Amino acid sequence: MFGSVYAHAYDTLYRDKDYTAESALIQRLFDKYTKGSLRTVLDLGCGTGNHAFQLCRAGYEVVGVDLSEDMLAQARRKVAEDGRSEAAVFHHADIRYLELKQTFDAGLMMFAVLGYQLENLDVVAALKSARSHLRSDGLLLFDVWYGPAVLTERPSQRVKVVSTAEGQVLRVASGQIDVRHHVCTVQYQLWELRQRELVSSIEETHRMRYFFPLELEFFLECAGFRMRELRAFPDFDRCADETTWNVMCVAHAV
Repeated sequence: MFGSVYAHAYDTLYRDKDYTAESALIQRLFDKYTKGSLRTVLDLGCGTGNHAFQLCRAGYEVVGVDLSEDMLAQARRKVAEDGRSEAAVFHHADIRYLELKQTFDAGLMMFAVLGYQLENLDVVAALKSARSHLRSDGLLLFDVWYGPAVLTERPSQRVKVVSTAEGQVLRVASGQIDVRHHVCTVQYQLWELRQRELVSSIEETHRMRYFFPLELEFFLECAGFRMRELRAFPDFDRCADETTWNVMCVAHAV
């Protein structure tokens, strides 16, 4: 997943995702739920660095981790071009087995990163990895697909066409639900056109886990966290319900 073609097209595909607003929400939650100062942030599953980029611009020191070297290459390029490369460091690693030998004030797992951990042991391993890198009472923020909404709304085929300076990027996504394992399998087909000429195409299969409140609370407790909030995302002021496909969780290290 997230190979060179998809990584190259990633920011084009998600140019309509409001990373500025999401980063503002992250900072709002930092201020609300953190005791004392908060300066260092661990961004687990950082992708192309869009949240890290925004947080660096706000003055935080960010360490990003991702399993895709191609996504990390995009992240390093963007931060360096902004002249803030000293404020962000990126590591290639599996978040379940991370050993950075340093602690942080806060941790992030944004854009449903925890959902890529399909088995119970993998979910707990990722959360324990986050806990081992946070200070006592450190803050963990993450968003996931919300089970009640996934089962109510169900996945459907979606087509996205994005114009670029040289042509278009087209993506077709279709999903199927495995109710027994709380997994949605999404098939992506991606085409990049330049002046109507096909220059690249890929197919990727992403398997995403969705979560329910009590199991999330249990996983967090197993990993050394206490859940503080579980609300709609990105509209955090709303309660989570059957219409909120994405939810944001706030937890403290104990």
